Amino acid sequence: MDLTILNPEIQSFIKANIDKRISTLALQKNPFPDVEWISILNQIEAKAKAKDKLPIWFDTKNIIYPSKISIEQTSSEKTALHKASIIAGESLIDLTGGFGVDDYYFSKKVKTVAHCEINLELSNIVKHNFEQLEAKNITCYPGDSTSTLETLNQKWDWIYIDPSRRNDAKGKVFLLKDCLPNVPENLDYYFENTNAILIKTAPLLDISAGLSELKHVKKIHIIALENEVKELLWELHSNYTGKVQIKTVNILKEKTESFDFILNEETKPPTYGLPQKYVYEPNSAIMKSGGFDQVGLFYNLDKLHKHSHIYTSASLVPFPGRVFEVENCIPYNKTEMKTYLQNKKANITTRNFQDTVENIRKKWKIKEGGDTYCFFTTDTNNNKIVLICTKIK
Repeated sequence: MDLTILNPEIQSFIKANIDKRISTLALQKNPFPDVEWISILNQIEAKAKAKDKLPIWFDTKNIIYPSKISIEQTSSEKTALHKASIIAGESLIDLTGGFGVDDYYFSKKVKTVAHCEINLELSNIVKHNFEQLEAKNITCYPGDSTSTLETLNQKWDWIYIDPSRRNDAKGKVFLLKDCLPNVPENLDYYFENTNAILIKTAPLLDISAGLSELKHVKKIHIIALENEVKELLWELHSNYTGKVQIKTVNILKEKTESFDFILNEETKPPTYGLPQKYVYEPNSAIMKSGGFDQVGLFYNLDKLHKHSHIYTSASLVPFPGRVFEVENCIPYNKTEMKTYLQNKKANITTRNFQDTVENIRKKWKIKEGGDTYCFFTTDTNNNKIVLICTKIK
């Protein structure tokens, strides 16, 4: 770790050029010949990535950044803050520490945090940054986390793991056994050191596939940020054999939407109906969860079709997702499309519909944007329809 990058003049230069194009800066002469130009450019690029994602790091003096890829792959502060709300206790060990954003927020909830990182350079950077952030209850352990677990030889309240896909696993179906560390293989050993494990995975992991590889899963948290699913969190507790609770969260600027249900719990069948005054589209976390029947039942809404995953009601209800007022419902045919939508401007969504958004736009010359929202879908009578709506939220 080269601390010369912390020279006050260099730090001022980095801050002053945070909004400049790296490709343009790269053509300039290095004003600091004692430090590699590429190192300074890397700091500018990584710090720029942190501006919105990691505002505390961005606003703290003398932070050293690893590669921009590390910043892109790390948790955002908003998702890390939510993650920390899940845990409590005296001690936590993070077996895959990375840039340490999660551990910073864990340290606000847990007395002592151990940050394990196999990359020595990254471990040193994170140790330095924790000192700048005054996170005094986090200890950094460079090296293999399994060896660190053995050396420390203590019972932890929580083990946290964010396994990464091995390079040779690219292109395959996402399985936990193809990641490092191999959590399914090491699970029994981990439970010798704790009674509670929290595993972070990418949204790409199929929930049923994860459940087939893991045991003692008590809760699965699906975390979306501004309606984009960012991560799945698998909460495991030793000897737990009960039903799995699904907890969905969509973190928005003004509020947080949440919806919970029990996986595979028997419920009454959903009700179906034709479009009424309002239609509802679940947020991306609920869509990932597969709780399509549960959300409709909970909010007492009718589904338009078994496979459409759009809901409707005569009166407005609060809902975790987008809500629209139906201005018109037309059959999908040439006459109606020419009358209402051809050569117009509209936002288009397809649900259980045979054509793509791109093809629909091309066929009917519909421009993107505007205040009109159209759902191309299938109703309960298997008719292809278009809902022409205005957005409420």
